[in-house]
Parts: sequence; C-alpha cells; structure tokens
Amino acid sequence: MEKNKIISNCRLVMIGGSAGSLNALMQILPGLIHLHNFAIVIVVHRKSTDDQTLEELITLKSAIPVKAIEDKTVLKPGFVYVAPSNYHLLFEKDDTLALDISEKINYSRPSIDVSFESAAEVYGTSLVGILFSGSNSDGTEGLKAIQAAGGTIVVQNPLSADMPFMPNNAILFTKPDYVLDNEEILVLLNSINTSI
Repeated sequence: MEKNKIISNCRLVMIGGSAGSLNALMQILPGLIHLHNFAIVIVVHRKSTDDQTLEELITLKSAIPVKAIEDKTVLKPGFVYVAPSNYHLLFEKDDTLALDISEKINYSRPSIDVSFESAAEVYGTSLVGILFSGSNSDGTEGLKAIQAAGGTIVVQNPLSADMPFMPNNAILFTKPDYVLDNEEILVLLNSINTSI
C-alpha cells in the first residue's frame, strides 16, 4: 500500500457504506473544509421509502453544501450528493446522474457496486472510492472496477468500523491504496487536489 500519495486531478469521490457507516459519515462530514474542484457522492444502503431523513441529517452535519439527486441532476464540484433510496445511481459521460430501478444487487438498491462501477467507467483515474462499515459484500466489486480504471481506493480500517464485514471483505479481495481510520479519511479528503 502506497503511503502519503497525493491525490491530484480528482473529479469525484464516491463514498459507499451500509450498517454502521452513518456514524463514520457523521464524524467526517463536519470536518470537511473545502472540496477542491471535486464532488462527493454518498451511496448508503437504506430502507426503500421516500423518507428524506438521511439527506436532512447529512445536510445538518456537512460543512459542505448538500444537493438532492434527481434523474438527470448535473454533478458539480464543491457539493455533496446523496443517492436516493430505492434507485441505483448511474453516471453519464456528460456529468449527469441517472436513476435506475432495475433489480436489487446484494439485496440493495442503491447498490454500491453498481454506482462505483458506473463511476469508474466515466471518471477513471480522476475517481476516488471509499468504502465504510457494512454487513455484506457490496462495494468490493466496485472498488475493483475503480482500481482497474486507474482510480484510488480507500477502505475504512475494520477495527474502527461498527460493522467490519464490508471493509474486511474489500481488504481480502482488493489491494487498497489506503486502509484508514475515520480521522485519517478526513485528512485525506481535505488534502485532495491540494499541494499539502
């Protein structure tokens, strides 16, 4: 694993998680100082309802402005986006987001794998994928796709995860560029596209 690699030319950070990932997000989001010419998209497993509680909570906690995702939303740097419930989130080459209602993957819609793989096809080397806590294997195949496309992959340290299965599985089947605690992930995010 390469240490102290400066991530530059990033256009998109994808964050995926399931059970326990909300705790990590609540620790990290308030500490973000600025998104230097990139956007963050959060894909977490959630109930299949129209409940906006997750978006509202992230908006309250995030130091960065949060935008709702609808079909054909244009992705813009400097914002945090949250994948809505009951849709797979896909990325198009013109920086628009598409919502898809095809079958669940890993019992989930949105699926982390689906979103990570779609983002990898569009953003390639300018993509960073981060996988947090969870209790199934979703996200591992997506991380593989990101790495195969030349992007950077980060896995939450399983010792700091509420549910370590998901990060453990990713470490077992990929070669992460970083395995980091929440505080270290925040430092990494704040250093993207900067000279520090």
